Amino acid sequence: MENFEFCVPTHILFGKGQIEKLPDVINGFGKKVLLTYGGGSIKKTGLYDKIKELLADCEIFELSGIAPNPKVDSVREGVALCREHNIDVILAVGGGSVIDCSKGIASARYYEGDAWDMIATRAEITKALPIVTVLTIAATGSEADFGAVITNPDTNEKLALNGFPLFPKVSILDPEYTFSVPAKQTAAGSIDILSHLMEQYFVPASTYMNDLLVEAVMKTVVKYAPIAYKEPNNYEARGQLMWASTLADNATLCNGNQLVAFSCHGIEHELSAYYDITHGVGLAIVTPRWMEYVLSDKTAPKFARFGREIFNVQGDNDMESAKLTIKVLYDFFRSLGVPMSFGELGITSEHFEEMAHHAVEAEGLEYALLPLTSKDVKAIYEMCL
Repeated sequence: MENFEFCVPTHILFGKGQIEKLPDVINGFGKKVLLTYGGGSIKKTGLYDKIKELLADCEIFELSGIAPNPKVDSVREGVALCREHNIDVILAVGGGSVIDCSKGIASARYYEGDAWDMIATRAEITKALPIVTVLTIAATGSEADFGAVITNPDTNEKLALNGFPLFPKVSILDPEYTFSVPAKQTAAGSIDILSHLMEQYFVPASTYMNDLLVEAVMKTVVKYAPIAYKEPNNYEARGQLMWASTLADNATLCNGNQLVAFSCHGIEHELSAYYDITHGVGLAIVTPRWMEYVLSDKTAPKFARFGREIFNVQGDNDMESAKLTIKVLYDFFRSLGVPMSFGELGITSEHFEEMAHHAVEAEGLEYALLPLTSKDVKAIYEMCL
């Protein structure tokens, strides 16, 4: 069991009606609020009006239109608003993209140079504005972790930033706010959750307890994702996925494991950077191909256990079970209605060379479960066509 440090300081308010506590939460940080959100769905659902009503005694400034795979220009715009109006707290209302963008803003507010320089140079983040979140889609786990991912379309880069100050101070998780999430986004979000768990599960060495913890949450996702996909107003399914999202990516389940680079995330980030596709869709396409590519006597036992525990896969030996598992996982993703090849998204091999090179360079894939070179990553991309 490896050494580790563990602290998740985010205060979670889970369940129906928790939004009513928002005034007390915000007032603990100040009266000048930057409200960040995406394309306007919170206005259609009435959440926007509810927030404005609850925070009537606050001075609210807004940054809307934050896109999926949040762009650095939105970070820059938010930083300018924070500096101009001396913002006290950022209220991020949305999913992972909105929260990630808000983390970029919160940290770049105190950075002397350009926001992208801070991200690209992996500058140490020692100070950030407080962030409060109201989650509207279960996917990234950004509501209770210290990381974010920002895209620069000018350079075709999608890079991570991390720092303890980026943990949201408070996150409101009401499953009812995810009822309006379309089926395709529900599917993509669920795949992202499952991928976070798999990346922490397929490691060189793990503990007995952590394997069981991760398996429990993976089983939860596999059970409830199809239900939420078909029954968008199913509170139990939405709630289970929302809590699974939060647990899946803040180290709660994997402390003591021998962790490695997130292979499939690193490979997919290049797809999002170049083609601006939905992250979960990219993961669905990449993951079974990555598993097939790295399948060996070394990886087969863990792949086989994954199949047996999560999908009840049977086989005469680990290698046979592992191969069956890859097929079952592919079929599970397909059952959620997501594209399962680059061809379905109009992606060709045009940029594979540079994408593969940057994936290895930026994501540390030489430290993956099976160390990957740019040649390996390019081969995996080609399998996805």
